[in-house]
Amino acid sequence: MPAVSEEQDQPQIAPPEPAVAEAMAAEAEPATEAEPVALPEAPAEPTDDPDDHRFECRSCGFVYDPGEGIKKLAIEAGTPFSALDPASFRCPVCRSGTKAFKDIGPRNKPSGFEENLGYGLGVNQLTPGQKNVLIFGGFALAIAFFLSLYSLR
Repeated sequence: MPAVSEEQDQPQIAPPEPAVAEAMAAEAEPATEAEPVALPEAPAEPTDDPDDHRFECRSCGFVYDPGEGIKKLAIEAGTPFSALDPASFRCPVCRSGTKAFKDIGPRNKPSGFEENLGYGLGVNQLTPGQKNVLIFGGFALAIAFFLSLYSLR
C-alpha cells in the first residue's frame, strides 16, 4: 500500500486576498497604543429633597403640592408639608389631620414601582403629565382623523 503523506490528506486552501489578509492581521495584532476611552458620564441624580414631595390625603385623595400651596387656607406656594402646623392644618376637602396624609414623592417623578420603570416601551418612565399629553393627544388625533373622513366623497 502506498504511503500517504499528511499534506495530501488536508484540503488545499487558497491564500486570502490582500485586503482580507490585512484585515485579519489588524485583528490579530494587539493594540500597541492605548487610546483614552471616554466613559459616558452617569446622569446626575437629582437630590431627593423631602420638602419638594407631594402628600396625598388617604381619606379623600386630595394632593398637597408645596409648589402650589392652598389659596383657600392662605398657605403660600413653596411651603413644604413639614412646615405645616400638625395641630391646626386640616385637609381642605375632608378635614382630616396631617396623619392622614402619605408621601407620594416629587411632582416630576414617574409613577409606579421603581423595578417596573424599564418595561412598557419606555412609557412607564413618563411622568403623569407626559402620560396625559400622550393619551389625550392621541384622542384628539383620532377625532381629527375621524372628522376628516367626512371630507371624502
